[in-house]
Amino acid sequence: MMFRTIISVTFALISISTLAQEPTPKISREDVISIQIGLDDAGFSPGQIDGKWGGMTRQALAAWQQANELKATGEFDADTAANFPAGEANYTNYVVTAGDLAKLTRIPEDWKARSQLTNMWFESVLQMVAEKCHASEGLIKTLNPGITNWPAIQANQSVTVLNLSPAKRVAAAKVRVSLSAKTITAYDESGKMMALFPCSIAADKEKRTPGQLTVQTVAVNPNYTFDPVNFPELDDAQKGYGKLIVPPGPKNPVGMAWIGLSRVGYGIHGTPHPDQIGKTFSHGCFRLANWNANRLAQMVQIGTPVEVVE
Repeated sequence: MMFRTIISVTFALISISTLAQEPTPKISREDVISIQIGLDDAGFSPGQIDGKWGGMTRQALAAWQQANELKATGEFDADTAANFPAGEANYTNYVVTAGDLAKLTRIPEDWKARSQLTNMWFESVLQMVAEKCHASEGLIKTLNPGITNWPAIQANQSVTVLNLSPAKRVAAAKVRVSLSAKTITAYDESGKMMALFPCSIAADKEKRTPGQLTVQTVAVNPNYTFDPVNFPELDDAQKGYGKLIVPPGPKNPVGMAWIGLSRVGYGIHGTPHPDQIGKTFSHGCFRLANWNANRLAQMVQIGTPVEVVE
Protein backbone atom coordinates (compact mmCIF):
# COMPACT_ATOMS: atom_id res chain seq x y z
CA MET A 1 0.00 0.00 0.00
CA MET A 2 1.59 3.24 -1.13
CA PHE A 3 1.46 6.37 0.97
CA ARG A 4 0.64 8.78 -1.86
CA THR A 5 -2.35 6.68 -2.91
CA ILE A 6 -3.79 6.66 0.60
CA ILE A 7 -3.58 10.39 1.07
CA SER A 8 -4.85 11.34 -2.38
CA VAL A 9 -7.99 9.24 -1.79
CA THR A 10 -8.56 10.76 1.65
CA PHE A 11 -8.43 14.34 0.47
CA ALA A 12 -9.53 14.12 -3.16
CA LEU A 13 -13.01 15.55 -2.52
CA ILE A 14 -12.07 18.21 0.03
CA SER A 15 -11.46 21.73 -1.23
CA ILE A 16 -9.26 24.25 0.56
CA SER A 17 -12.29 26.51 1.14
CA THR A 18 -14.14 23.63 2.78
CA LEU A 19 -11.13 22.90 5.01
CA ALA A 20 -11.18 26.50 6.19
CA GLN A 21 -14.78 26.13 7.33
CA GLU A 22 -14.86 22.60 8.70
CA PRO A 23 -12.67 20.61 11.10
CA THR A 24 -10.04 18.31 9.65
CA PRO A 25 -11.70 15.01 8.64
CA LYS A 26 -10.97 11.97 10.75
CA ILE A 27 -7.86 10.21 9.53
CA SER A 28 -7.80 6.41 9.44
CA ARG A 29 -5.18 4.45 11.35
CA GLU A 30 -3.56 3.36 8.07
CA ASP A 31 -3.23 6.99 6.97
CA VAL A 32 -1.87 8.05 10.35
CA ILE A 33 0.76 5.30 10.16
CA SER A 34 1.74 6.49 6.68
CA ILE A 35 2.02 10.10 7.86
CA GLN A 36 4.03 9.11 10.92
CA ILE A 37 6.41 7.01 8.80
CA GLY A 38 6.81 9.91 6.35
CA LEU A 39 7.60 12.34 9.15
CA ASP A 40 10.04 9.93 10.78
CA ASP A 41 11.81 9.31 7.46
CA ALA A 42 12.13 13.09 6.96
CA GLY A 43 13.67 13.59 10.43
CA PHE A 44 10.59 15.12 12.07
CA SER A 45 9.86 12.50 14.69
CA PRO A 46 6.30 11.87 15.95
CA GLY A 47 7.78 9.84 18.81
CA GLN A 48 6.78 6.19 18.81
CA ILE A 49 4.81 5.37 15.66
CA ASP A 50 1.49 4.12 16.98
CA GLY A 51 -1.18 4.90 14.38
CA LYS A 52 -2.80 7.49 16.67
CA TRP A 53 -3.26 11.15 15.77
CA GLY A 54 -1.87 12.85 18.89
CA GLY A 55 0.08 15.86 20.07
CA MET A 56 3.54 14.64 19.06
CA THR A 57 2.36 13.87 15.53
CA ARG A 58 0.79 17.33 15.20
CA GLN A 59 3.97 18.90 16.58
CA ALA A 60 6.16 16.99 14.11
CA LEU A 61 3.86 17.80 11.21
CA ALA A 62 3.80 21.52 12.07
CA ALA A 63 7.62 21.53 12.13
CA TRP A 64 7.76 19.71 8.78
CA GLN A 65 5.27 22.20 7.33
CA GLN A 66 7.35 25.14 8.57
CA ALA A 67 10.54 23.63 7.17
CA ASN A 68 8.81 23.20 3.80
CA GLU A 69 7.35 26.74 3.73
CA LEU A 70 3.76 25.65 4.30
CA LYS A 71 1.33 27.01 6.86
CA ALA A 72 2.28 25.32 10.12
CA THR A 73 -1.16 24.09 11.18
CA GLY A 74 -0.19 20.67 12.48
CA GLU A 75 -3.14 19.31 10.50
CA PHE A 76 -2.93 17.16 7.39
CA ASP A 77 -4.78 19.54 5.09
CA ALA A 78 -5.01 19.44 1.30
CA ASP A 79 -1.95 21.67 0.78
CA THR A 80 0.13 19.39 3.01
CA ALA A 81 -1.15 16.27 1.24
CA ALA A 82 -0.15 17.74 -2.13
CA ASN A 83 3.43 18.36 -0.95
CA PHE A 84 4.06 15.42 1.36
CA PRO A 85 6.64 12.97 -0.05
CA ALA A 86 5.49 9.64 -1.40
CA GLY A 87 6.88 6.61 0.40
CA GLU A 88 7.21 2.89 0.08
CA ALA A 89 4.68 0.36 1.36
CA ASN A 90 3.89 0.80 5.06
CA TYR A 91 4.95 -2.68 6.07
CA THR A 92 7.65 -5.26 5.61
CA ASN A 93 8.67 -8.47 7.41
CA TYR A 94 11.42 -9.17 9.91
CA VAL A 95 12.57 -12.76 10.49
CA VAL A 96 13.67 -13.41 14.07
CA THR A 97 17.08 -15.09 14.23
CA ALA A 98 18.67 -17.47 16.69
CA GLY A 99 21.19 -14.70 17.38
CA ASP A 100 18.37 -12.35 18.38
CA LEU A 101 17.03 -14.87 20.87
CA ALA A 102 20.47 -15.61 22.30
CA LYS A 103 21.04 -11.91 23.08
CA LEU A 104 17.79 -11.37 25.01
CA THR A 105 18.72 -10.19 28.50
CA ARG A 106 16.76 -9.95 31.73
CA ILE A 107 17.56 -6.54 33.23
CA PRO A 108 17.69 -6.78 37.06
CA GLU A 109 16.60 -3.93 39.33
CA ASP A 110 19.79 -4.09 41.39
CA TRP A 111 22.57 -1.84 40.06
CA LYS A 112 25.43 -4.13 41.05
CA ALA A 113 23.72 -6.99 39.20
CA ARG A 114 23.34 -4.71 36.18
CA SER A 115 27.05 -3.87 36.24
CA GLN A 116 27.84 -7.60 36.04
CA LEU A 117 25.94 -8.08 32.78
CA THR A 118 27.79 -8.21 29.46
CA ASN A 119 25.19 -6.13 27.59
CA MET A 120 22.04 -4.17 28.44
CA TRP A 121 20.12 -5.57 25.47
CA PHE A 122 16.39 -6.05 24.94
CA GLU A 123 14.43 -8.27 27.29
CA SER A 124 11.99 -9.53 24.66
CA VAL A 125 11.53 -9.93 20.91
CA LEU A 126 8.58 -7.54 21.13
CA GLN A 127 10.80 -4.79 22.56
CA MET A 128 13.44 -5.48 19.92
CA VAL A 129 11.22 -5.34 16.84
CA ALA A 130 9.26 -2.32 18.15
CA GLU A 131 12.45 -0.32 18.59
CA LYS A 132 13.86 -1.46 15.25
CA CYS A 133 10.93 0.22 13.50
CA HIS A 134 10.40 3.12 15.94
CA ALA A 135 6.98 1.78 16.91
CA SER A 136 4.98 1.25 20.06
CA GLU A 137 4.73 -2.30 21.32
CA GLY A 138 0.96 -1.97 21.09
CA LEU A 139 1.10 -1.27 17.36
CA ILE A 140 3.41 -4.24 16.74
CA LYS A 141 0.93 -6.49 18.56
CA THR A 142 -1.91 -5.09 16.46
CA LEU A 143 0.01 -5.73 13.23
CA ASN A 144 0.65 -9.34 14.27
CA PRO A 145 -2.67 -10.75 15.53
CA GLY A 146 -1.48 -14.28 14.77
CA ILE A 147 1.27 -14.04 17.39
CA THR A 148 -0.51 -14.71 20.66
CA ASN A 149 2.49 -15.70 22.79
CA TRP A 150 5.37 -13.28 22.21
CA PRO A 151 7.67 -14.81 24.86
CA ALA A 152 7.46 -18.14 23.03
CA ILE A 153 8.61 -16.83 19.62
CA GLN A 154 11.15 -19.12 17.97
CA ALA A 155 13.91 -18.52 15.42
CA ASN A 156 12.72 -18.06 11.82
CA GLN A 157 9.40 -16.56 12.97
CA SER A 158 8.31 -13.79 10.57
CA VAL A 159 7.02 -10.59 12.17
CA THR A 160 5.21 -7.75 10.38
CA VAL A 161 7.02 -4.45 11.06
CA LEU A 162 7.00 -0.89 9.71
CA ASN A 163 8.99 -0.18 6.56
CA LEU A 164 11.27 2.78 7.36
CA SER A 165 13.87 4.42 5.13
CA PRO A 166 17.50 4.66 6.31
CA ALA A 167 18.31 8.04 7.89
CA LYS A 168 20.23 10.40 5.64
CA ARG A 169 23.53 11.63 7.07
CA VAL A 170 23.38 15.43 7.30
CA ALA A 171 25.33 17.91 9.43
CA ALA A 172 23.62 20.32 11.82
CA ALA A 173 25.04 23.82 12.24
CA LYS A 174 23.04 24.44 15.44
CA VAL A 175 20.79 22.58 17.88
CA ARG A 176 18.06 24.10 20.04
CA VAL A 177 16.49 22.50 23.13
CA SER A 178 13.06 23.93 24.00
CA LEU A 179 12.19 23.28 27.64
CA SER A 180 8.55 24.32 27.27
CA ALA A 181 7.87 22.40 24.05
CA LYS A 182 10.08 19.45 25.11
CA THR A 183 11.71 19.29 21.70
CA ILE A 184 15.21 19.25 20.25
CA THR A 185 15.52 20.92 16.85
CA ALA A 186 18.45 20.87 14.42
CA TYR A 187 19.17 23.66 11.91
CA ASP A 188 21.43 23.99 8.88
CA GLU A 189 23.85 26.85 8.11
CA SER A 190 21.07 29.00 6.66
CA GLY A 191 18.92 28.62 9.77
CA LYS A 192 16.47 26.23 8.12
CA MET A 193 14.98 23.56 10.35
CA MET A 194 16.38 20.14 9.44
CA ALA A 195 14.96 17.86 12.10
CA LEU A 196 12.83 17.83 15.24
CA PHE A 197 12.76 15.26 18.02
CA PRO A 198 10.48 15.09 21.08
CA CYS A 199 12.47 14.86 24.31
CA SER A 200 12.10 14.47 28.04
CA ILE A 201 13.54 16.98 30.51
CA ALA A 202 14.47 17.04 34.19
CA ALA A 203 11.74 17.60 36.77
CA ASP A 204 14.15 19.67 38.88
CA LYS A 205 13.97 23.31 37.68
CA GLU A 206 17.58 23.85 38.77
CA LYS A 207 18.60 21.37 36.07
CA ARG A 208 16.60 23.20 33.38
CA THR A 209 18.69 26.37 33.07
CA PRO A 210 18.55 28.12 29.67
CA GLY A 211 21.87 29.04 28.10
CA GLN A 212 24.36 28.71 25.28
CA LEU A 213 26.26 25.42 25.29
CA THR A 214 28.34 23.37 22.86
CA VAL A 215 28.78 19.68 22.13
CA GLN A 216 31.84 18.34 23.97
CA THR A 217 31.65 14.59 23.32
CA VAL A 218 29.73 12.19 21.11
CA ALA A 219 29.59 8.49 22.02
CA VAL A 220 27.54 5.80 20.28
CA ASN A 221 26.58 2.69 22.27
CA PRO A 222 28.17 4.04 25.48
CA ASN A 223 28.49 2.40 28.85
CA TYR A 224 27.07 4.19 31.89
CA THR A 225 28.71 5.21 35.14
CA PHE A 226 26.28 4.61 38.00
CA ASP A 227 26.74 6.93 40.98
CA PRO A 228 24.34 6.37 43.91
CA VAL A 229 24.52 10.10 44.70
CA ASN A 230 22.26 10.67 41.70
CA PHE A 231 19.63 8.20 42.94
CA PRO A 232 18.40 9.31 46.41
CA GLU A 233 15.40 6.97 46.10
CA LEU A 234 17.59 3.83 46.35
CA ASP A 235 17.61 1.56 49.39
CA ASP A 236 20.56 1.69 51.81
CA ALA A 237 22.24 -1.37 50.29
CA GLN A 238 22.41 0.14 46.80
CA LYS A 239 23.42 3.56 48.15
CA GLY A 240 26.50 1.86 49.53
CA TYR A 241 27.68 0.38 46.25
CA GLY A 242 29.78 3.32 45.13
CA LYS A 243 30.33 4.01 41.44
CA LEU A 244 29.72 1.15 39.02
CA ILE A 245 30.16 0.76 35.26
CA VAL A 246 26.99 -0.50 33.55
CA PRO A 247 27.61 -2.09 30.11
CA PRO A 248 26.24 -0.63 26.87
CA GLY A 249 23.03 -1.55 25.10
CA PRO A 250 19.58 -0.15 24.29
CA LYS A 251 18.39 -0.74 27.88
CA ASN A 252 21.38 1.12 29.32
CA PRO A 253 20.20 4.24 31.27
CA VAL A 254 21.61 6.53 28.53
CA GLY A 255 20.50 4.28 25.71
CA MET A 256 22.36 4.01 22.42
CA ALA A 257 23.99 7.46 22.24
CA TRP A 258 25.44 10.14 24.53
CA ILE A 259 26.05 13.75 23.45
CA GLY A 260 27.94 15.49 26.25
CA LEU A 261 27.43 19.24 26.62
CA SER A 262 29.60 22.06 27.99
CA ARG A 263 27.86 22.17 31.36
CA VAL A 264 28.98 19.64 33.94
CA GLY A 265 26.67 16.64 34.05
CA TYR A 266 24.55 17.78 31.09
CA GLY A 267 23.97 15.73 27.98
CA ILE A 268 21.51 14.57 25.35
CA HIS A 269 21.07 10.81 25.31
CA GLY A 270 18.89 7.84 24.52
CA THR A 271 16.62 5.97 26.90
CA PRO A 272 15.51 2.42 27.71
CA HIS A 273 11.91 3.71 27.91
CA PRO A 274 10.85 5.32 24.59
CA ASP A 275 7.21 5.30 25.69
CA GLN A 276 8.09 7.88 28.37
CA ILE A 277 9.49 10.50 25.98
CA GLY A 278 7.83 13.89 26.36
CA LYS A 279 7.44 13.55 30.13
CA THR A 280 9.53 15.02 32.94
CA PHE A 281 11.92 12.94 35.03
CA SER A 282 13.48 13.38 38.43
CA HIS A 283 17.01 13.09 37.03
CA GLY A 284 18.72 15.52 34.67
CA CYS A 285 19.76 15.64 31.01
CA PHE A 286 17.62 15.57 27.87
CA ARG A 287 16.31 12.17 26.79
CA LEU A 288 15.43 11.03 23.29
CA ALA A 289 14.18 7.73 21.92
CA ASN A 290 17.23 5.69 20.99
CA TRP A 291 16.64 6.00 17.26
CA ASN A 292 16.45 9.80 17.54
CA ALA A 293 19.50 9.98 19.82
CA ASN A 294 21.45 7.99 17.22
CA ARG A 295 20.21 10.26 14.44
CA LEU A 296 21.17 13.43 16.30
CA ALA A 297 24.57 11.97 17.23
CA GLN A 298 25.27 11.58 13.50
CA MET A 299 24.29 15.22 12.86
CA VAL A 300 26.51 16.94 15.46
CA GLN A 301 30.21 17.12 16.18
CA ILE A 302 32.42 18.52 18.91
CA GLY A 303 31.83 22.28 18.99
CA THR A 304 28.28 22.25 17.55
CA PRO A 305 26.33 25.04 19.34
CA VAL A 306 23.42 23.90 21.53
CA GLU A 307 20.99 26.58 22.68
CA VAL A 308 18.71 25.77 25.63
CA VAL A 309 15.63 28.01 25.72
CA GLU A 310 12.47 28.18 27.81
